[in-house]
Amino acid sequence: MGWLDARCHELKEGQPLQPMYTITGEHDITEETLDHLEGYRGSKPVRIGNAAYKQQQLDVYGELLDAIYIYNRYTPITYDLWENIRELLDWLSKHWQEPDEGIWEVRGGRKPFLHSRLMSWVAFDRARRIAFQRGLPAPITEWMQTSATIYEEIMKKGWNAKKRSFVQYYGSNEVDASSLLMTLMRFTGPRDPRMMDTIQRIQKELSRDSLVYRYLPHKAADDGLGTQEGCFSPCSFWMAETLARAGRVADARLMLEKMLTYSNHVGLFSEEIGYTGEALGNYPQAFTHLALITACYNIDKMLNQERPSAAWQLE
Repeated sequence: MGWLDARCHELKEGQPLQPMYTITGEHDITEETLDHLEGYRGSKPVRIGNAAYKQQQLDVYGELLDAIYIYNRYTPITYDLWENIRELLDWLSKHWQEPDEGIWEVRGGRKPFLHSRLMSWVAFDRARRIAFQRGLPAPITEWMQTSATIYEEIMKKGWNAKKRSFVQYYGSNEVDASSLLMTLMRFTGPRDPRMMDTIQRIQKELSRDSLVYRYLPHKAADDGLGTQEGCFSPCSFWMAETLARAGRVADARLMLEKMLTYSNHVGLFSEEIGYTGEALGNYPQAFTHLALITACYNIDKMLNQERPSAAWQLE
């Protein structure tokens, strides 16, 4: 956890957690475009580095705290780490309402993305649970109030009553497959009517059989690419797991089995899947395989009827 210790020094200087680092822990990843290269099958621009290192992505706090929460269930975290976590949440409590570039690292300007608000809620929820479980010192009342504020704001501003769906960002009319994580992160119940409607909307607008797009680029927040992309593999696995949790286990199993046919001969997946099943984007991609593993694990639990509510409960 030394990485977190180093990042907390940045917080003390008023800097948020950076969303991206090199393998040596640095976060200056200046982006350059290599115009002399045409890219794979003409997929310009070819870039090295990544401009996203300058972005603000508030979802990283929730992802970090969710990981620490799981880790703590098996190996109790130290007091020093807990102090650093409190500093992180102190910063987040003052900044979670700010717009950011979100999970998809859009390049068209910051928005109040629903997923970023969701993961901010996760950060406070998981920290509160760790404090209760371990009896660690913490501003529990403040965290609970912040968590409740975020929850109600998402339900009011992230829900589009006319569309009957949660949307990509506040004020938007477009859906985003990252909304499926509202169930997987235990924000909503697996059979909450709003989530059931959102699943249907995503299936209608973003799905092509077992394949699911992140969003529709020409309608959603400007990602700075301006081109159509393939279906995003993690989103398909999120959908399969969400269906299983919602009680549609047969549909989830069929979708998962179809997705497994898109892997290569050793079972690896790419970031995206093209119109004719070709592997596109980063390959192999850890994000995709994490979604695959959790989908397989929880769908298997449902199929075997072993503690059918275990996929929902937070212990």
